Amino acid sequence: MDARLEVGNLADTTSNDDLRQLFAQAGEVALVAVIKDRETGLSTGQALVTMTTRADTRKAISMFNAYHLGERAMTVSLARRRLVRSSGRPHHSQP
Repeated sequence: MDARLEVGNLADTTSNDDLRQLFAQAGEVALVAVIKDRETGLSTGQALVTMTTRADTRKAISMFNAYHLGERAMTVSLARRRLVRSSGRPHHSQP
């Protein structure tokens, strides 16, 4: 079972490939998605990384939370699940 990570405090220039290579050190990476602003197309400084196993997910958190990528210390944590409200708009809930 895979698990998704929220990664924050990324430099604007951080790419999907940069994160894939980095997180591969913790295990098999299933998916990487740097989040971009819809209007500008620029990075929001956040990304989602999906590891293929929970063990790799825990390892990635321990290896990379507060890890300096460039000049910034990344934040890495389990992603909160997104639920859909009755209005059809998603919101986050606690894991």
